[in-house]
Formats: sequence, C-alpha cells, structure tokens
Amino acid sequence: MRAGAIALLGRREYARGELAAALQRKGYAKDSIAEVLSELAGEGLLDDARYAESLVRQLAGRGQGPTRIRQALQAAGITSELTAAAIDAGPDWRELAERTRARKFGSSQPAGWPERARQMRFLQYRGFSTDHVAGVPGNSTPEDD
Repeated sequence: MRAGAIALLGRREYARGELAAALQRKGYAKDSIAEVLSELAGEGLLDDARYAESLVRQLAGRGQGPTRIRQALQAAGITSELTAAAIDAGPDWRELAERTRARKFGSSQPAGWPERARQMRFLQYRGFSTDHVAGVPGNSTPEDD
C-alpha cells in the first residue's frame, strides 16, 4: 500500500484526506491507511500546508478569487487554520481581480452601469469579495461616481 500511496503522490500533490479517500477506493483498510499516511507525513512526502499553498497558486493563476479557493481547500479536507494561512500568503487579491477582469473584458473601462454590473457579477462568481471587486478600476459603486 505504501508503494501505491507514493505512486499517487508522484503524479501530483495530495491533501491527507484526499489521499486517504483514494487509497480507500483502492480497497485498503482504514487502519493501515492511517499508519501509512502518518509515515509519509513524518517523512515530508505528505504535507497539507504545502498542498494548500500549491492549490492557492494554481487556482489564483487561473484567475480564481479567495472565496472559491477557500471552498476548494475545505473540500479537500484542509483545516481552516491552514486554509487561512495559505490564502493570506496568496497574491494581492485586488490586483488579481483587476487582471482577471482585463483578461476577460479587455483593458477598457465598462461603458455604463449594465456592463459594470455584468463585470462585477463575473468577478464575484470567480470568488472575489465585494471589496476586491469594488477596488477594480471602473467597478466603483454608484455612490463613488
């Protein structure tokens, strides 16, 4: 089973919970899985903090915001403390929101309120908070105009 776990880790980084689930699907017993995962974690081959940082970099590179990334980390079984630390160490979220908007809609500012609302909804769907979206040039609230 150890060889199977190392083979899985050789393909990509796994969170502890994800690797346990993958090994259970292969038919290994829960007790032996826990033992092997503890050994791998002790050897530094399995590290939830490293996985969280890697996933934040990967998803932020795709233009996803902290809310969506937090959901992905929680789905992978990462603790809230590690999730918060990885997201805090991530990129400048306002700058990423601006780059994501520009990549989708171009560098010109939205022409009117309907287009501005459309762009804001897009960024919120991608996982950016209202504060991040409002910080993007051209996406200020009506009171700011």
